[in-house]
Amino acid sequence: MAAEILSGAGPALSVQVFDAMPSVGRKFLLAGKGGLNLTHSEPPATFNARYGDRATALEPLLAELGGAEMRQWAEGLGVDTFVGSSGRVFPKDMKAAPLLRSWLHRLRASGVQFSMRHRWLGWADNGALRFSTPTGEQWVPVDAVVLALGGGSWSRLGSDGAWVPLLAQRGIDVQPLRPSNCGFDVAARPVELAETAGTEPSTSGWSAYFASRFAGQPFKSVAIDLTDSLGRQFSRRGEFVATATGVEGSLVYAASSFLRDDIERTGSATFTLDLLPDKSAQQVLTEVRHPRGSRSLSSHLKSRLGLEGIKAAILHELLDKDAMASPGKLAAAIKALPITVVRTRPIDEAISSAGGVSFDAVDADLKIKASQPTGSPIFCAGEMLDWEAPTGGYLMTACFASGRAAGQGVLRHFGITP
Repeated sequence: MAAEILSGAGPALSVQVFDAMPSVGRKFLLAGKGGLNLTHSEPPATFNARYGDRATALEPLLAELGGAEMRQWAEGLGVDTFVGSSGRVFPKDMKAAPLLRSWLHRLRASGVQFSMRHRWLGWADNGALRFSTPTGEQWVPVDAVVLALGGGSWSRLGSDGAWVPLLAQRGIDVQPLRPSNCGFDVAARPVELAETAGTEPSTSGWSAYFASRFAGQPFKSVAIDLTDSLGRQFSRRGEFVATATGVEGSLVYAASSFLRDDIERTGSATFTLDLLPDKSAQQVLTEVRHPRGSRSLSSHLKSRLGLEGIKAAILHELLDKDAMASPGKLAAAIKALPITVVRTRPIDEAISSAGGVSFDAVDADLKIKASQPTGSPIFCAGEMLDWEAPTGGYLMTACFASGRAAGQGVLRHFGITP
């Protein structure tokens, strides 16, 4: 997007894109696997609020390129979009490749040059950019550079965070990269709980029984609630998945920043799982108390409440025998089952990352404020800036908006009106 803005200034500027990967847009194509979620159709105020603590910093960028502008941009490339039932925006064919091909064709036609398999190594003493290439190290002199090096997730697609020390060495404030939209490992069951539940104790989250039978299965039509150690609240309905060691999936991703930050502050985080959000606590209690005669508890819960499979299994996993035998305790757990997580999954497994170049380190044009020995200005864009957002098109939109802002910043640096 920065290259698109810069090439629009005409032949006065020579615009080059250097990419460590063998082909352009690999992470863009991955984002389109299963349907490219370009943006969201929410009103701007609601949309901007999705960026949490960074909403104020991103607001002026999103005012120039938000959800509506993303749709116009795609349609300008001949790709029609539609709004899904959740408000998310997709290309009508749900594919990323046609959009990327059209975009690259337009960029090349406007003079943008692409150099692949060029991994950035930092700066030479004379200010030139250093690249590792298939033919050896190359130095490229530049008058300005836009860095869009990604965060720390999906290293196989180039976002490996290797740039962090290169910028930190130049006195640029870089916050540690942390996983975002990520899964978590649950706390190991205490020995006494495992014994009273009749299962083997575990040192790595779920019991061997639960992990072997239910890892990969979804919790559908559930809700989670949490209040973190700072008093911030989160409540949402949706679905997520049990893993061999914990939990992941859209509902967990939406709460991931709260859970991750609480783990960093206190060593663990707890959310409550409502297995039956369409039923009130009183309705659940009434059904649990209903006489079951000769039926087993499992048959009773399935018949009266539709609880079976992984929903029934999680109750046996986390409650002891006394709680399972107590209608009051069991009903309360069905509506608010505490699940404690103790660590995030590794950052390379995360959908995105938090941390990066601080917004205090850049100006309104996303140019690094700190004076640089080479004199050539450095602009930053995309996920390498210190922001995060939930899935739903917000990540893509902010990356595009920051690329546009950085490109305009370069034009202003050269005295060209964007």
